[in-house]
Amino acid sequence: MSSTTRRWQAVAAVAAIGTGMLSAPATALAQPGTEPAEPQPASPDAAVPEVLHNVVYRARADGTSRDAVVAYKQDDTNVNSATPTMLPGQTFEVNTVLDDPKKAGMTLSIGWPYGSNLHCEILVDDQIVAQADQFIAPRFFRVKDDPLYGTLQCGAPLDIPVVGVPDPVDAPVDPAATPEDPNAAPSPPAA
Repeated sequence: MSSTTRRWQAVAAVAAIGTGMLSAPATALAQPGTEPAEPQPASPDAAVPEVLHNVVYRARADGTSRDAVVAYKQDDTNVNSATPTMLPGQTFEVNTVLDDPKKAGMTLSIGWPYGSNLHCEILVDDQIVAQADQFIAPRFFRVKDDPLYGTLQCGAPLDIPVVGVPDPVDAPVDPAATPEDPNAAPSPPAA
């Protein structure tokens, strides 16, 4: 018997076993002695299931733009981002579902030194709820005093930390306290 004949017989045996396993009914395991409990009547204070809202995010950059980043609210607690190729006339579109449509928000940004006309819109249940347009001029030098240059925000804020902007301190600030002088000499250590 040749090796090819053995190989074909092995393939046929595996196929027969696989077919037999798929056609056999699966057995269910049950725990004996448990009786079904009576269903409890729904209380009038029972929470009504929330209605989910379909959200469509659209972004477009008409002009020369590279390194585009689209960040959007994926659900009520998470933010997702994408780096699409933004060619003139092409629209980036993503669909998601949110419990609270007021949390729908997105940002569209392009890389320096490029300029473009940025457009974004947010649709909730096929109705436009937010729309924004902004022209980003091309620059020879990076803008130092505006870290959000080249960014268009649309809808609710995403609560993403911005590079270069310090996080707010959680401790309450005393308005009567005098701020520390950054040029003052350090105080001597306590003995």
